[in-house]
Amino acid sequence: MNNAALGSFFTLMPACLLFAGAAIIWLRRKSMSSIFQLLGAAALVVVVLAHVFEALRAFPRMGWGSQTSVGHYLDLLCASLGVTLFSLGYLIHACVEKKKSERG
Repeated sequence: MNNAALGSFFTLMPACLLFAGAAIIWLRRKSMSSIFQLLGAAALVVVVLAHVFEALRAFPRMGWGSQTSVGHYLDLLCASLGVTLFSLGYLIHACVEKKKSERG
């Protein structure tokens, strides 16, 4: 196993923990903010899995590593969605909690 694959597998663990935490929050609250966080965490797991597949050279037809490949655009789209949705969900949750604490 090469260093890229090993690094990708180590990165997979925190991404899965983030997804598991977001899933637990969603199961408890079922609010819009928790759905955004769950979808964002899922997109980040897809990003890490794309890097794992690239390092293992799985699905060679996707052209992993090439800047014009489907894998590159999948990685870019999921990274953008993941960061945006997770951050938006956290921001909405923080604003709602602040309003609750101001009321009493």
